Amino acid sequence: MNTPNTSYASLKDYYRWHARIYDLTRWAFLFGRASLIRRAADQVTSPARILEIGCGTGRNLAALAQHFPHAQITGLDLSSDMLERARAKVQGFGSRMVLLHQAYDAPVATEAKFDIIILCYSLSMINPGFDEVLRICKSDLSPSGVVAVADFHDSRWTWFRRWMGVNHVRMDGHLLEELNRQFDGQFCQIQRAYATLWRHLLFIGKSR
Repeated sequence: MNTPNTSYASLKDYYRWHARIYDLTRWAFLFGRASLIRRAADQVTSPARILEIGCGTGRNLAALAQHFPHAQITGLDLSSDMLERARAKVQGFGSRMVLLHQAYDAPVATEAKFDIIILCYSLSMINPGFDEVLRICKSDLSPSGVVAVADFHDSRWTWFRRWMGVNHVRMDGHLLEELNRQFDGQFCQIQRAYATLWRHLLFIGKSR
């Protein structure tokens, strides 16, 4: 049986190569990323602190910094290869941008907590342990903060789910069930991708 530590190790190995082609290829799969930031802004208009878990190559970090020009932003990722690319994207934002090279296995807020926590196509790749990640998010959220998730939801096609599993992605509707269990949903949208190939999820929620 896999443990969270072995899951993290396999993801680090996976992104050692995929970091090179991530931005060139993922635009065709990772739908809803820009919409997620806008939806989060509808809930928290002037966040002081933002955390992205699984920040990857920094695409969302740069968009968040532009959308929220006064926010302190932290990006966390377990892949040094992905963070190397993120660092190049966000260097112009100076000291209000912090990058952490670690797994998200404990709260990272020290004094002030986060007003927005972003998980963008990272949660479906944490198997096992996605439910524990969400519990940690609740510890890191400010009282009025929101968790904002964009991710794969499900697919009716067994062969596609198996192929995504080879790429470390689980997509059988499990995320929405756990999100609704741990958070009060403020916004939820499920949309189709490529007709009936799969569905993706946008979710904004507050701690119960």
